[in-house]
Amino acid sequence: MKNLLAGMLIVASCAAAKGQEIYNLTLDRSIDIAKEQSYRMQNLRYTLDIASQSFKVAIANQRTRVTLDATLPLYDESVSQKTRPILDENDVPVGDEIYFVSSKTLLMSGNLRVTQPLPTNGEVYLRTGYSLTNDYTKNSAGRGRNGMYNVSIGLTQPLDAIYGYNASKAAIIRARLDYEQATKEYKRAELDLIYSVSQSYYNLLSLQKSKEIAELNLQRQKEAYDISSQKYSAGLIREVDYLQMEVDLAEVQSNYDQAVQNLLERTNSFKDLLGMNAADSIALINDLSYETVEIDPELAVKLALENRLEIREEQINVEQRRLNLKQQKAAGMPKASLKAEVGKIGVNQSPFDYSYGSSLSDMFSNFSERPISYNVGLTISVPIIDWGQNKARVKISEAQLEQSLLSQEQTSREIESQVRNLISSINSNLKRLKILEKSVAVAEKSFEITLQRFADGDISSQDMTLDRERLNNAYLSHLNAFTAYQLSLADLSRQTFYDFKADQPIQ
Repeated sequence: MKNLLAGMLIVASCAAAKGQEIYNLTLDRSIDIAKEQSYRMQNLRYTLDIASQSFKVAIANQRTRVTLDATLPLYDESVSQKTRPILDENDVPVGDEIYFVSSKTLLMSGNLRVTQPLPTNGEVYLRTGYSLTNDYTKNSAGRGRNGMYNVSIGLTQPLDAIYGYNASKAAIIRARLDYEQATKEYKRAELDLIYSVSQSYYNLLSLQKSKEIAELNLQRQKEAYDISSQKYSAGLIREVDYLQMEVDLAEVQSNYDQAVQNLLERTNSFKDLLGMNAADSIALINDLSYETVEIDPELAVKLALENRLEIREEQINVEQRRLNLKQQKAAGMPKASLKAEVGKIGVNQSPFDYSYGSSLSDMFSNFSERPISYNVGLTISVPIIDWGQNKARVKISEAQLEQSLLSQEQTSREIESQVRNLISSINSNLKRLKILEKSVAVAEKSFEITLQRFADGDISSQDMTLDRERLNNAYLSHLNAFTAYQLSLADLSRQTFYDFKADQPIQ
């Protein structure tokens, strides 16, 4: 015991010197670390955030948008190539003459657009803008300052979105379903991680206890070897019995060394699952104690059917299939779009010696004097012949919807069967665990008697070896039963979203 404590102190000192962390882990602590640090959960958090932001984008698309474009200013000086006809003495064109024109302009402009999407997949917009262009080009008809101001209000409305498929409304529904599905996947992955950590934790604990059993077995074998050595020196046993004890000791030592190696390898895998550094040191805290948990099968099935993510995912899939079907049916319908706009415009042309204020004033005056302009249009698109393509696509969508409905029913039946089988397994594991507890107590008592009888010379080394193996098997069987019972409870929590140990839902 003193050597063990000294070893732990040395390990702790070395770890501190190298900047390592030392973790004493319970199962709950292991799960918390995995949720925070594991690669899988970190990646899923980003996936959930992407779905959340996509949902926000879909909602924001239905809100008022305001955009402003401004040019402050744009100066352009360039040379362009042009052509003009060559005329003979009778003014008849006989060819083209290429010439070059230089131009200089200074532009200032601004445009404001306010758009309000409609629930019917249309939009209402208000648009206003102005521009002032100084044209410095020589011999240009537009030389001087040219201004324009306009205001318009318009409506665009796909009429087929009212009686057919509303893409805007469907986009919001799909984004909501995608976000809900991502949330469900995150929760399921979290529960799967809890189970994986629980499984790895108990497997590692099993190897840790196996190593302790191997170490205890080695100590007992050394004691038996010392007794055998003393008897051989006193001439009380044969040489072959003494040599057999040496072979048994070497075998037990080899088993212990293998247990240590197995524990080291599984420890590294466990640290990787938790997202810990390879240099960190861990020790599991568990005394193999357990609680007897009473489980009502009907309640467990009810909770599973209410909470299992697969059922809601199937429902989401059905909703998406219905949207696909509606969209496909709409593809074969006549399409119509209504567009309407009313507006006014004001213009002004003035020389450079005219002030900007006067130019703007004249432009707004022209705006108020001009009549209102408007346009209204209705466009229609009617599918006439497609050789049954859309009808076939509709049948495909209908068949896919029926498949989703069948899958939803089958999933419910499978979940109920899984839960009932798991509860049966839990009860079986619990009974086996209680029986093996008694077996361990009997095997320990039996080995103590056997060891004393060997020391007294009443039995041979082979008899003692057989009894030692029975004790080891009792330890390992009890350890396996304990692990199976704990994992089956963890699996039930994963499948029902309910912690039957604590008698409370899993949040």
